[in-house]
Amino acid sequence: MLDVNDDPNRPIDVQESIILAPVEMSVADILYAGNANVMTQDFIQATAPNQTNPGLWNYQLFATNWDGDWRAAYVTCMNNLVLLDKKAAASGNSNYAGIAKILTAYSLAYATDLWGDVPYSQAFQGTAVLLPVYDKQEDIYKNIQSLLDAGIGEINKAYTIKPGADDFFFRGDMEKWRKLAYTLKARYYMHLTKAPGYTAAVQADLALAALANGMADNSDDFKMTYAGGAGNENPWFLTFGNVSTKVLNETFVETLRSRNDPRLPKMVSPAKATGLYNGRRIGTPTALLTTYSIPTAYYAGEAASSYLLPYTEAQFLAAEATLIKSGAAAAQPLYVAAITNHMNRLGVAGADLTSYLAARGTLTTANALQRIIEEKSVANFLSPENWNDWRRTGFPALTKVDGALSEIPRRALYPQTELTTNPQPQQTAKVTDRLWWDAN
Repeated sequence: MLDVNDDPNRPIDVQESIILAPVEMSVADILYAGNANVMTQDFIQATAPNQTNPGLWNYQLFATNWDGDWRAAYVTCMNNLVLLDKKAAASGNSNYAGIAKILTAYSLAYATDLWGDVPYSQAFQGTAVLLPVYDKQEDIYKNIQSLLDAGIGEINKAYTIKPGADDFFFRGDMEKWRKLAYTLKARYYMHLTKAPGYTAAVQADLALAALANGMADNSDDFKMTYAGGAGNENPWFLTFGNVSTKVLNETFVETLRSRNDPRLPKMVSPAKATGLYNGRRIGTPTALLTTYSIPTAYYAGEAASSYLLPYTEAQFLAAEATLIKSGAAAAQPLYVAAITNHMNRLGVAGADLTSYLAARGTLTTANALQRIIEEKSVANFLSPENWNDWRRTGFPALTKVDGALSEIPRRALYPQTELTTNPQPQQTAKVTDRLWWDAN
């Protein structure tokens, strides 16, 4: 009789492996490929909805637009990752603790790169702290680096028990998790090259030191691979699916075409109605969906992989950091290697690669940063990092869309749920206000 209120179908305590699998899927599905990134791909003109103004795409944004993204970051992902970390620490399972810390750093970076100041030091304490204060973004970035260092430290304990099939990203290969942590450190160091009180040279040194221990080849990609079929589709397949109005943006398609980029047919599907590569210009009259292009199956197929951080990004990070430290000539071989790697992934013919590099492969002092970020944005297609890079460097160069209601958004609005339940001074921020590190 004492067990009468225990529901066997709703356990209140589960082992680490039961937490890890769904939280990894959430990181891939609702952070990397979720609502916020779908919106920001419109901001950077990679995608466009086949809808007329006004809407999110011409910057008609409301606090309620971001409610689900805040919940995804704090409730679905970080709250469960903090729980995973606590359980792993209590059981001495340091590999699970290391993964929890690394994914918490990734999720926290996702949140602060959207909103700037966010809760962390007082967060995840349940009813003990119902109104956590927002920490300064500079402090959040310090916490991100501390979490990554702590995750590396946990992995270095070389505990014998490792994840297996419950680890969708690396199947328990802890060396790949360690390389990811170092590569994430480099990514977040480079975010601060223009942050107040920081210098590009120091951040580049830190990034290069981290990359020396980071990803070494494509097998180290931080990616989620989907099985395909009902219920197992890549989220981008659904985003560009038959019941969606999302298509590719004219800016993205025409950029590839204007450069004679051989990746165009590898990344962009011809419009079904015309057989032409045709993106949509936001603000123009709508047309049949079949007159517009969508991504190829490499990026948006049912069983495509989502690349949360591919090795090519590490290569471009190294190229940018080397540019800062040693100049364009020193960065050029790294830049060429990154482009070559991405084209090889897509199956571009060697002659086409050679022709493209003849036109785009030479860096100069005047063009180096622009070329590196432009090429990185192609290789990082559909990644939220492209919005981060545009904000911190100004590249690729963009102009606001037709019928824009403001300048191009530089941040998310704080969600209505926070405005209602946890009022904070930072919540007056507008979408055109800059984040702390966004000093471009």
